[in-house]
Amino acid sequence: MEERIVTCTRKTKETDISLTLNLDGSGKTDIHTGIGFFDHMLDGFARHGLFDLSVSVKGDLEVDCHHTIEDTGIVLGQAILQALGEKRGIRRYGNFMLPMDETLVLCAIDLSGRPYLNFSAEFTAEKIGALDTEMIREFFYAVSYSAAMNLHLKVIDGGNNHHMAEALFKVFGKALDEAVMKEPRIKEVWSTKGSLA
Repeated sequence: MEERIVTCTRKTKETDISLTLNLDGSGKTDIHTGIGFFDHMLDGFARHGLFDLSVSVKGDLEVDCHHTIEDTGIVLGQAILQALGEKRGIRRYGNFMLPMDETLVLCAIDLSGRPYLNFSAEFTAEKIGALDTEMIREFFYAVSYSAAMNLHLKVIDGGNNHHMAEALFKVFGKALDEAVMKEPRIKEVWSTKGSLA
């Protein structure tokens, strides 16, 4: 099988990001965004998706966390899209329901080439650590559009804001792992159009 490892960079006046993603890893991470809770969330995504993920971000945190989180989502989405190439022989769809104490979340993904986000989660805290909770949706929006994926994320039951955020990142990893898996019965692109671009 071809290696599906990609390094992507993005440098603007607001952020300087380097990210390496291995879709066929074992959950190894090396993450430094300057936002401790965001590092924790990305670690959960990678470990539970069994992706190797290295992220280094220098962002304008003296302003706030917005640019760092959104731009990291953009770069992660670009890395996913590039690592998949023509998407030949992948399962394309992935879904998972994940419990975390009182919280239950659902994620469904279609690597269709058509970006869309349906996000349903209500946080009662404005911040978790140094992460603004409103930025969780913005992160997944950036990933979904940069990766050209249809992404549905829903908190079905929740209570603790930390649990809800962590479960969303973990369930995204689990569903994405399923969607990018090789399907040995399929040799071409799994689409009636013959393309997932």
